Amino acid sequence: MKNFISLLAALLVSSFSMGTNAQEAKIGRVTISGAYTKATVAGQMAGSGFMKIAVSGVSDQLIGATSPAAGDVQMHSMSMEGNTMKMRQMNSIEIPANSSVELTPGGLHLMLMGLKTPLKAGDSVKIKLKFASSGEVEVSFPVKAMGGESMHEHSMK
Repeated sequence: MKNFISLLAALLVSSFSMGTNAQEAKIGRVTISGAYTKATVAGQMAGSGFMKIAVSGVSDQLIGATSPAAGDVQMHSMSMEGNTMKMRQMNSIEIPANSSVELTPGGLHLMLMGLKTPLKAGDSVKIKLKFASSGEVEVSFPVKAMGGESMHEHSMK
């Protein structure tokens, strides 16, 4: 019985820590979930950030982001033009009323430009997101191993 209670306590602690690793944040009617970034290698000057942004009620816009880990954080879109993948910087990302937008590899995403140090798997990066109506919120983006598939990417397949 003592071993069962110890096992149960360990499971509760690990499930609590997994929940806190899910990286959710809320400001006003905007909810951020599934935030993460990918590890980089020495000398790599840019990284990327991904998440789901949901809004309840009227629409909002992501209009900017900053991070102490990078000189600049930009919003980008990726699209295919023929056989060429094109990446474009965006001034804002619209989140429609009562809907959500996903920032994913190969689609909309954040670019962390001018990284101050490499992003290491297991660390986390603080990114402050600025919304047109809802204001600013700081989100912790866990750094996942390069080539490692996130839970979100796996569920999209």
